[in-house]
Amino acid sequence: MSEKENILLTDERIYPTDEYIFSIIRDKKILWQSIMNYMIDNYKDSSGEWNFYNDGKRWLFKMVNRKKTVFWIGILNDTFRVTFWFSDKAESLINECSLSENIKDEFRTSKKYGAIRAVTIKINDNMDVDNVLRLIAIKNKLK
Repeated sequence: MSEKENILLTDERIYPTDEYIFSIIRDKKILWQSIMNYMIDNYKDSSGEWNFYNDGKRWLFKMVNRKKTVFWIGILNDTFRVTFWFSDKAESLINECSLSENIKDEFRTSKKYGAIRAVTIKINDNMDVDNVLRLIAIKNKLK
């Protein structure tokens, strides 16, 4: 995701309920539900929760499978973005996967933070969801 957009949900006092989130992302609700249902159906030990992070001063949704973080979600105006953090071990899996070249390039050129780097997908349509599902599969293949 090349453009910088402000993540919403900056008020620590307002917990992001499903109703509140869906009022912001509106028609993207079905895309949100597709991702969540995929996790529930395919990774029985997965769970997610909202946390307010003081370093970024905003609420983020964290999805884990067992104890491993799979992805983070930030809410944007009318949509949301999903961010994955991968180590260099993921590079060959990402390059071999049927992801768009933009996503592959983002991973290759992303700034490293220690030994990890991010891939972020702004959710606009089913193709974006498909890419998220591919990245979930990659994340869960890695040890």
